[in-house]
Amino acid sequence: MNILNSYLGVKPKLALIAGKGKLPEELLRSAKERGEEILTIGVERITDIKTDYVVPITGLGKLLRILEKERVKGIFLLGKFEHRLIYSDILRFDLTTLSFLRSLPDKRPQTLVRAFINLLKEKGYDFPDPRPYLSHILAGRGLLNRVEPSSDVLEDGLWGFRVAKEVAELDVGQTLVVKDKAVVAVEAMEGTQETITRAGKLCGDFVVVKVARKSQDFRIDVPTVGPETLEVMRRSKAKALFLEAGKVYIVEKERFLSLADRYKISVWGV
Repeated sequence: MNILNSYLGVKPKLALIAGKGKLPEELLRSAKERGEEILTIGVERITDIKTDYVVPITGLGKLLRILEKERVKGIFLLGKFEHRLIYSDILRFDLTTLSFLRSLPDKRPQTLVRAFINLLKEKGYDFPDPRPYLSHILAGRGLLNRVEPSSDVLEDGLWGFRVAKEVAELDVGQTLVVKDKAVVAVEAMEGTQETITRAGKLCGDFVVVKVARKSQDFRIDVPTVGPETLEVMRRSKAKALFLEAGKVYIVEKERFLSLADRYKISVWGV
């Protein structure tokens, strides 16, 4: 079918399974500028944009029926999916989801997502790389805004970057908070914003580091920051944000950098 579509000049139908945050909107905006339409599927209690369909996090069977009905060929999986929700005692999994979860060796984020992708690949769905749509919002190198970090802050950020890369590779989290070369907080299930808030209860004047895994698959769970990240950093009295250059998305990039200037937060790409 894919070969025939290519020969006829027909693009395969694309779908976006949208998580929380602004990254799905960035993809849809970019696709629209390219003259492409993408079917959108939201997840209850997670997705915060309007979508064509909404499925419960417990409803893998419903999702599969939608994809088949709409004759989808390629799938984007973007935004934040709350890992902790699979442990909620109010959830009632359908049989397809329950069977899927029981087949997994563990419930780590990467295990869940990779198994989900492999399941859909076996059913004939592709997962294209979204970077052609989003390359314009990847973090650059060096100072990204107008707030120069002090030598101590820069030293903390570069030290924290090395530690964060090791932690991310262990599939613990992609955000690290450091001060005076001491680890203040590490992201786990709670997410970036809550990690920063927790750090703020312990101290101020710290540095936040956000990285990708060494083996980052850019089709899934790509590290992302946005204006909300800066708002939490401002409230928690953070001094700087260090991002892995070319591997972290900055949503609403112009507004983000303008806010960073206003809040006197240095943004640096490593």
